[in-house]
Amino acid sequence: MKKIFVLAITMVLIAISASAQTPKYQKGYTRKNGTYVTGHYKTTSDRTNHNNYSTKGNVNPTTGKKGSRAKDYSPSASNYGRGKTIKTGPRGGQYYSRSNNKRTYVPKRVK
Repeated sequence: MKKIFVLAITMVLIAISASAQTPKYQKGYTRKNGTYVTGHYKTTSDRTNHNNYSTKGNVNPTTGKKGSRAKDYSPSASNYGRGKTIKTGPRGGQYYSRSNNKRTYVPKRVK
């Protein structure tokens, strides 16, 4: 009986951890500025870009496209926006302003 209970708990924990890494489908939506964003798959939010499809070393399973962005906290992340003042947005994203007042978001830097 004890072995069956331990096996059942193990299976539940495996299922929970697997679902946390499973891409979720984000339905299409309209932004406040009127821009429509089409539906797409995304990874679970976890405050890092290490497992994002757009990060170097990762591949988007839907499109097969290789990631090109530097990982957060990596030496190459510090090269983004060199010579610019890096600001932090209201939701924690880091960016610098370009000459046309548009934001360019950058990977997080080691502080």
